[in-house]
Amino acid sequence: MEAFHIGNIISQRLKEEGRTKVWLASKVCCDQSNLCKILSKNHLDTDILKQISLALNHNFFKYYDIYFNSEQEQVN
Repeated sequence: MEAFHIGNIISQRLKEEGRTKVWLASKVCCDQSNLCKILSKNHLDTDILKQISLALNHNFFKYYDIYFNSEQEQVN
């Protein structure tokens, strides 16, 4: 399985929910420019990922689990 870009996944979820980056930034206590930097990354700090998951009521950690399981299968 190819590596995934969690920032893109979050951005897509925002779009699906009809939410803006300004809205999400306010929920995770940062400004929009900082949130844009966060979402440009392909991997995030677990605390910010938890905050984003709670704000959007979506478990973004599951993408890491799927990726991990896929990688583990390739090793075995």
